[in-house]
Amino acid sequence: PAEIIEKVRRPPPLCRPAVSADQAPLECIHLMKQCWSEQPDKRPSIDQIFDQFKSINKGRKTNIIDSMLRMLEQYSSNLEDLIRERTEELEIEKQKTDRLLTQMLPPSVAQALKMGTPVEPEYFEEVTLYFSDIVGFTTISAMSEPIEVVDLLNDLYTLFDAIIGSHDVYKVETIGDAYMVASGLPKRNGNRHAGEIANMSLDILSSVGTFKMRHMPEVPVRIRIGLHSG
Repeated sequence: PAEIIEKVRRPPPLCRPAVSADQAPLECIHLMKQCWSEQPDKRPSIDQIFDQFKSINKGRKTNIIDSMLRMLEQYSSNLEDLIRERTEELEIEKQKTDRLLTQMLPPSVAQALKMGTPVEPEYFEEVTLYFSDIVGFTTISAMSEPIEVVDLLNDLYTLFDAIIGSHDVYKVETIGDAYMVASGLPKRNGNRHAGEIANMSLDILSSVGTFKMRHMPEVPVRIRIGLHSG
C-alpha cells in the first residue's frame, strides 16, 4: 500500500492497472477507466457508479453464476473441514478399539482378527500360570456398596497392571476378584517363565501390603496366590 500511495502522489508515470478484456466485462473496464480520468468532471460519482453496476448486472445484486460458484466453494470448504474432523474422530476411535483389543487378546491374535485372517490354535510347550484372588472377598462385598466393590477391584488391579508391565508376562483376564497371568506365551521365553512369574508374584504381594481400600482403609487387604508351571 505504501508503494501504491507513493506512485499516486508522485507521477509520472501514472499508476494505472492493466486489465485485459478476458479478465472482466468490457462495461466494467470502461467504467474503471472513467473513474481514473484526469479531468475530475468526467469521473462518475458514487451514485452513478452504483447505477451503472445495476445496469451491468441487469438489476441483480450479483451475477447468479458467480453466486453459485461462491456457494459451491464455501460448501466444498465446509465439507473438507467436516471430512477432516470426522477422519480425526474415526482415527481416535480406531486407536481406542486397538487398545481394547490388545487388552483383551494377545497382539498377534488381535492383528489377525483386524485383518480378517483365521486364528490358528497354537501349542506352547513350557509356560507358568499365576492365579490370585482376594481373601474374604465375599465378606468385603457384603459390607460394601456395589460402586465401592467396583472401586476396590479397579484400584487393586490397576496397581497389579502397573507391576506386571516390568515383567515378561501376559495378563490373561480378570473375573470378579480373580486375576490370571501367564508367562511363556504368547511370546516364548525359554525357561525364564517360572522366574518371571515368581518375581512378579513377590512384587504384587509386597504392593498389597500397603494397599488401602477407599471406603474401609482400616481393613487390610490380603490376596491368595497360586502358581502352576510346566
